[in-house]
Amino acid sequence: MSARNRFETWKTNVVSRMRGKGRDAGAGFVEYAGIMIIVAGIFVMIDGLGLDGQISEAIGQAVADVVGGG
Repeated sequence: MSARNRFETWKTNVVSRMRGKGRDAGAGFVEYAGIMIIVAGIFVMIDGLGLDGQISEAIGQAVADVVGGG
């Protein structure tokens, strides 16, 4: 098989995958992974800035206000 034929076969496969019904296959995984990376980054930032104690206190105070123990 010549290089030109291999290129034509490759091009046909790529175009059919881009325009075919399976073009979004795997997109859900990529989106899920992106969200997980963002969430992990937020947790790292909270821990790095030392905000974890302040957030815990704020949540505890809010719960106490709702329950009436505060």
